[in-house]
Amino acid sequence: MNADLYVQVEPRNINYLNRIMEGYEYLGMVTTLDRQAGILRIRCTSDTRLETQELLSTLKIPLRFLSDSIVAALGKRE
Repeated sequence: MNADLYVQVEPRNINYLNRIMEGYEYLGMVTTLDRQAGILRIRCTSDTRLETQELLSTLKIPLRFLSDSIVAALGKRE
């Protein structure tokens, strides 16, 4: 099972989210799929996916979780 998360943030918040994830280095690694649209992939393991989702949900920035099918339809999946 793919444990990756896909999220969308305002482009100005990409670096912020990346820095937060760097601080929690064991949770996941951020890859920018579309800088202009703010679409990011967070590579997690099945053991860290839920904790990563919970952490992202607490951030004080607008953030939207995207389904695999939405990302695939946008042609942004790596």
